[in-house]
Amino acid sequence: MTARVNESWDAFWAEVSRGDTETIRGVTIAVPTDIPLIVDRRVQELQDSAEEDDVAELVSLIFGIDCMEQWRENGMGLTEFQTVLTWGLAHAAGKPLTFAEAYDVVQNGEGAKAGKAQPNRAARRERSSGTGGLSKRTSNGSTGSKRKRSRT
Repeated sequence: MTARVNESWDAFWAEVSRGDTETIRGVTIAVPTDIPLIVDRRVQELQDSAEEDDVAELVSLIFGIDCMEQWRENGMGLTEFQTVLTWGLAHAAGKPLTFAEAYDVVQNGEGAKAGKAQPNRAARRERSSGTGGLSKRTSNGSTGSKRKRSRT
């Protein structure tokens, strides 16, 4: 791309960001090409939040207003949601993934790490509660039988 002498920033950025769209669960979104600066601040502020509204706020900053609610109404599941987040954050970080690659990342337990976002407490709770997932192993020290000493 060659720069024009009197090109405005907005015109330049519109060309750089391409304006690609994707339809996910019936909702057309702009493919993220950058993470708004406010997202980084809000992730720090909300990292320990258990409120669904806080997650929805971050999703709206990346994908658009009411996107999460529309996906929920259209039947999106948790794994789909994690896959979409991973895909979107990877694109926003300049390291695009296909949907299949994002799904593989989620299945390998790496979640949204491709875009550097870590799941918040609410997402971790939702993923672990009632899913029948594996729990952490309890140490032998707390559950094993006591060692018997010999009588010699």
